[in-house]
Amino acid sequence: MTRIIAGAASSLRLKVPERGTRPTSDRVREAIFSTLEAWDFVADTRVLDLYAGSGALGLEAVSRGARECVLVEKHAGAAKIAQLNAHTVLGAVHKSEREAQAKVCVSAVRTFLLAPPAELFDVALIDPPYDLQETELTECLELLRPHLVENAAVLVERDKRSPEPMWPAGYSLIKVKDYGETSCWWAEAAKLEE
Repeated sequence: MTRIIAGAASSLRLKVPERGTRPTSDRVREAIFSTLEAWDFVADTRVLDLYAGSGALGLEAVSRGARECVLVEKHAGAAKIAQLNAHTVLGAVHKSEREAQAKVCVSAVRTFLLAPPAELFDVALIDPPYDLQETELTECLELLRPHLVENAAVLVERDKRSPEPMWPAGYSLIKVKDYGETSCWWAEAAKLEE
């Protein structure tokens, strides 16, 4: 069972696609948001959730106080479930008299990132399929940088056996933490060269 852990939608159950996704465990999600909250990167932020699946990561951010999240998922079935989850979470958030938005983009991550940024994000949560090639992840990070504000927090969640992401220019690695079979790599978006 996947659920929202904390915030306005605390304990709400989320739907999960029957196959094709690997939801982040409650333990890892709690650790991710403990880090973000310690850095003051949740309240009133814009969050980009790439390879969103059910949308659990981005919607956890909205429940905890993020102003907006954009969930990018290429599989139509998973995106439909993410949309249902977003509707449920936003209902709880709006009952708490706080405004928030969640948008689902049915798109490949690369296609989404190749478009000129319509807005800039404070946080990017990247939880790709474990079999994603390292070169694809590096390209994703390169294409992502123009979509981020300076000093944005970037999380890459991978299998513990995966190598460190090849961070392109524009990022500074700040933290690595393992949780069972999962590794969380944290980076900060550095200032872009003029």
